[in-house]
Formats: sequence, structure tokens, C-alpha cells
Amino acid sequence: MSRAGQRFVRSILIGTACLAALVWMAVRQFGVAPRELFELLLASGLVVVIVIGLAGATVLLWLALRKCLAGRGPRR
Repeated sequence: MSRAGQRFVRSILIGTACLAALVWMAVRQFGVAPRELFELLLASGLVVVIVIGLAGATVLLWLALRKCLAGRGPRR
């Protein structure tokens, strides 16, 4: 594996460990219920899916309009 690949894997592992520590700290230190964290995770995932869906719909609309208007140009 190249150096860049090793750095990428290391960054992913460190980020995952930090996220796990953040969740653990929220539960232990601040008394956040695990159920509330799970509901927040579900809501965040739903928002991500909606944003990706809207972006995909926008791209499809853009491509359809581009295809429809491709033959129409200034006539001489």
C-alpha cells in the first residue's frame, strides 16, 4: 500500500475512534440517552438521503433540459 493509502486508512481509523469517543462521552458524561442518539442518527441519515435524492433529481432535470434544448440554437 502506498504512503497516501496508509495515511488515508489511518485518518479513517482515527476519525472513527474520535466519533466513538464522542458518543461514549455524550452517554457517560452528559447523560444523553442512547435511544436519543439513535433517533438523531436516524434523522441525520434521513436528511442525507433526502439531500442526495434532491441532488439526483436536479441533475436528471438539468440533463433532460439540456437534451431537449440541444438542437435549438441561433438560426442563420
